[in-house]
Amino acid sequence: MTASPPVLRMAVPSPLYRSFDYLPPADCAPEGLMPGMRLRLPFGRAQTVGVLLELSPQAQIERHKLKPALALLDPAPVLPAELMTLLRWVADYYHHPIGETIATALPVALRQGEAAQARYRSRWRISAAGRDVDTQALARRAKRQADLLQRLAASRHGLGAEQLTELPRNWNDAMAALVKKGWVEVEQVPALVFGHDQPESGPTLNAAQDRAVTEIVQGLERFSPVLLDGVTGSGKTEIYLRAVAAALAAGRQALVLVPEITLTPQLVERFRCRFNVPMAVLHSGLGDRERLNAWLLARNGEAAIVIGTRSAVFTPLQRPGLIICDEEHDPSFKQQSGLRYSARDVALVRAQGLGIPVILGSATPSLESLLNAQQGRYQHLVLPQRAGSAKPPEVGLMDVRHQPMEDQLSAPLLRLIQQHLDQDQQVLLFLNRRGFSPTLICHECGWVAHCRRCDTHMTLHLKRRQLRCHHCGSQRPVQPQCPDCGSPDLRPLGSGTERIEAALGQHFPDVGLSRIDRDSTQRKGSLEALLETIHRGGRRILIGTQMLAKGHHFPDVTLVGILDGDQGLFGVDFRAGERMAQLIVQVAGRAGRADKPGQVVIQTHHPDNPMLQLLCREGYHAYARAAMDERRLTALPPYSHMALLRAEAGQAAAPEAFLDQAERLAHQLGATGVELYGPMPAVMERRAGKYRHQLLLQAQNRADLHRLLRPWTPQLNTLPGARKVRWSLDVDPVDLI
Repeated sequence: MTASPPVLRMAVPSPLYRSFDYLPPADCAPEGLMPGMRLRLPFGRAQTVGVLLELSPQAQIERHKLKPALALLDPAPVLPAELMTLLRWVADYYHHPIGETIATALPVALRQGEAAQARYRSRWRISAAGRDVDTQALARRAKRQADLLQRLAASRHGLGAEQLTELPRNWNDAMAALVKKGWVEVEQVPALVFGHDQPESGPTLNAAQDRAVTEIVQGLERFSPVLLDGVTGSGKTEIYLRAVAAALAAGRQALVLVPEITLTPQLVERFRCRFNVPMAVLHSGLGDRERLNAWLLARNGEAAIVIGTRSAVFTPLQRPGLIICDEEHDPSFKQQSGLRYSARDVALVRAQGLGIPVILGSATPSLESLLNAQQGRYQHLVLPQRAGSAKPPEVGLMDVRHQPMEDQLSAPLLRLIQQHLDQDQQVLLFLNRRGFSPTLICHECGWVAHCRRCDTHMTLHLKRRQLRCHHCGSQRPVQPQCPDCGSPDLRPLGSGTERIEAALGQHFPDVGLSRIDRDSTQRKGSLEALLETIHRGGRRILIGTQMLAKGHHFPDVTLVGILDGDQGLFGVDFRAGERMAQLIVQVAGRAGRADKPGQVVIQTHHPDNPMLQLLCREGYHAYARAAMDERRLTALPPYSHMALLRAEAGQAAAPEAFLDQAERLAHQLGATGVELYGPMPAVMERRAGKYRHQLLLQAQNRADLHRLLRPWTPQLNTLPGARKVRWSLDVDPVDLI
């Protein structure tokens, strides 16, 4: 009797909390199937790409109802066993459908069924015969060939097409002639970023840095979570470089996570200067094919170092040896749509499963990480002083009450700016609000330019004569007259970076200005070009948002002005104060990073605020201790655990009705140890044309929260109101707004 073929349990990108069973493809031997392989599947009236979870002798439905898979797409698993285990944990912890969880970990091209084949590119190197050629004689009859030969002779590892872009277009013909003569050899190499031919050795470490490197290297062969807690400018990146060097020396790969795409170019350059190894870069600014190629080359082990943003945490590694999470406190590590995972927390779980160290680095660690360090879960390595001869900047509050203000620039601050410019220094001004003005108002009747899809004002972008909503992205041209009363007297209220730039141009007309925000860096390569100009001294005044706040090294910046120190004092989210403190400290850290003393001034209307005074007087850690005492007394995270159920719909009543049903279901299931707050409207109730409500779940013990979420979440789709709303569950939310 012929045995029945095994059942393929497949993860399919679907919002359903289940896997799907199929039979093997007709032309596929079942014994060749392994978890982590992709198969093309019939799904409803269409086709989709699923990932094999396991082979089972039993089906979840009657076997005669099973459909065969259409085709096997991979000869080997695209996701290794350790990543499949991690993704099952992610789906379970964040209570998200397994199919969508696994799809999140795959590059878009693989989700669409493209072949998992990496691309390579040509690299040319001079041969032994080519080194014997008299290039001066060759230049008289074939100048381009001679130029190419000289370039290749000067490069120890050869040159790729990207390093020959400044040559005339037809350099390929000259190169082909050199290859034909045997003077040049061509090889196929991975399409990756390569380090410099002659890597730098790095600076001498101070005692704290040396101790940190020693501790980290000693833990390379085991799971060792480290909180690298160093003041701004203390040389945390140098610690990363030394730790990566140790991992590479052991034949391992290193994964480095950064919170934002803007930090990627400078970090990649630091690594290129120190390591002559191939590196993969992964972030949302890459095309689908570029991202797939980097992902596959990391999986194959050809990329020794992987540097990327949030989703890079799921990059497969053939020889994993070290994970680094830079600026671990940054909320950008938390995905805010779809699978709402924290890349920092996933990195910790992945490192534990692999048995390798993970470094969490920050000058302003999150309160969660500080608590874990206090409780002994993390090794706490402190870098208390700046590297080299740099001294911490002098930080002070500037009381702007009763001061004449011009576009958020007080007279004392303008005088300070002039003093530092007179000393041929650079000045950085920080305002975390882009555009010209956050509000446009009619002076005659009080009309305000509101977003038609959100409960918020439109931001005026004067250069483009546009009103934009920074929440839903809608935009419209500025009207010459008030639509209500017809008055032409429309006035901007408040200031954004664009308005500050214009005001500074009037006060300092002969000084070069650079504005760095999302609007000024939209084009590919624009941020790198701006930063290069700044480093050359071509811009003396820098104005920007949080894109300038962290990670950047500006040795000539001696004055940092924080134009609105009150922005985070009265936020509705309980984390607003923590975020404000982190941002202030990070921005302040851009001052005095070389041998020049730095000064930081914070403009405020509340100079007597005790937390603001504590931050300026005693620093971030004193502030963090006080904030943790408050959190402990109020039983807020990190001393409790939260999940936020959000719902939105085009009709105002639907989200609230659905969440009422969800609350009743939670009580029916037995919400022991869990408090439920709501349903309540979101702080911005209407956004992008949808009305939003939320239900907050809070528990002292994580186990109590997940004990409820496990049966509750899959049943939410069965509630009567579920079809009328779009809902999402956010475990460990970092934003309650």
